[in-house]
Amino acid sequence: MKQDMIVILDLGGQNNTAIARAVRSLGVYSEIHPHDISRDNLSQLPNVKGIIINGGKNNMVDGAAIDIDHSIYEAGYPLIAVAHEPAKCENKRKSWPETEEETATLLKDFIFHNCQAKPNWNMKNFVEDQVELVKKQVGDKRVLLALSGGVDSSVVAALLIKAIGKQLICVHVNHGLMRKGESETVLEVFKNQLDANLIYVDASERFLKKLENISDPEQKRKIIGAEFIRVFEEEARKLDGIEFLAQGTIYPDIVESGTKTASAVKAHHNVGGLPKDLNFSLVEPLYHLFKDEVRACGLELGLPNAMVYRQPFPGPGLGVRCLGAITKERLEAVRESDAILREEFAKTGLDKKVWQYFTVVPDFKSVGVKNHARSYEYPVIIRAINTIDAMTASIEQIDWPLLLKITDRILKEVPHVNRVCYDLSPKPCATIEWE
Repeated sequence: MKQDMIVILDLGGQNNTAIARAVRSLGVYSEIHPHDISRDNLSQLPNVKGIIINGGKNNMVDGAAIDIDHSIYEAGYPLIAVAHEPAKCENKRKSWPETEEETATLLKDFIFHNCQAKPNWNMKNFVEDQVELVKKQVGDKRVLLALSGGVDSSVVAALLIKAIGKQLICVHVNHGLMRKGESETVLEVFKNQLDANLIYVDASERFLKKLENISDPEQKRKIIGAEFIRVFEEEARKLDGIEFLAQGTIYPDIVESGTKTASAVKAHHNVGGLPKDLNFSLVEPLYHLFKDEVRACGLELGLPNAMVYRQPFPGPGLGVRCLGAITKERLEAVRESDAILREEFAKTGLDKKVWQYFTVVPDFKSVGVKNHARSYEYPVIIRAINTIDAMTASIEQIDWPLLLKITDRILKEVPHVNRVCYDLSPKPCATIEWE
């Protein structure tokens, strides 16, 4: 690994990701690790130049205050402890500064003066490191990749093609939860334009049957994730030399799935849903990247802007936007209303301004009037948010005339819908998706 590293040890701090990003913004690589990492495991991490001990209100595990492995204090690493009072650390602070500028000043002094780290964190070095690591991990074996056509899987595909070429086999699974025209677009772009080694699997009926009468969102995510792996295993049996499964797991997926000092926000399909009898070894080259860094990686790999800045789409697809137990009727309402929203955003240029926008259809109805008669149908909820790293998000303030036009189209063109709402909730307290 070419980059120097600053390690953040999580002792209950709620701003671990913000600190990790602040360090990286200074050109120095950073990783978050649990408070109980051993000195031996820490010493195996490459090019560690210093340690930030990040304390906070969650610094209790099983009723007892936590601390790091005491031998790390004597290991010779420059240390700074924030919101933590270890006896063996002279560089201590009660809290982080209140402003980003003051935090940057503090970090610059610690990272470049105390740690003597070099600002060599960039995508060129990252890509070179990952290419070497993938080659070493995979050898002459073949890798199976779930290619949804989203940013994460596209960047993984480009990186693996650079590393192992034709050893990569891409599989696009139509699970029946795709956006309107999504599978057709994936086939056109990747198979016809990029000449990827692509296998298309239509498993829509299979997935919908598995999800029948399942309303719990965590259970839905895990069913979808597990079924994805099963499909890949079946495809792998038809091929020789498949030993690895590539995934577009990124850092927010890991953080939101919970740590030892923070409860899980939600299970991610590529973190919490893997079956215990998984027969593949995982290849996850984007594991430590935030979303904006994934995009930067894609540009470094030469992917077109339109692909790199493609709107994010969750692995479970419309399954987490058709709230509660999925029905074909509501699933089509989500699909059609989402297509209208995307079409109108593209007409006004909002598709280039807004980070993520979509519709959801909940599992309840409301009374309305349609065609001069009483109706009892579903609402469509519009969500449009902006974010840098997917850890926080703000609401896009859409002009009323556009909102009214979108509402009018949805009410006229989408069956079984009689109401349109706009979600004004930022993250936090809300998450980006409803499920």
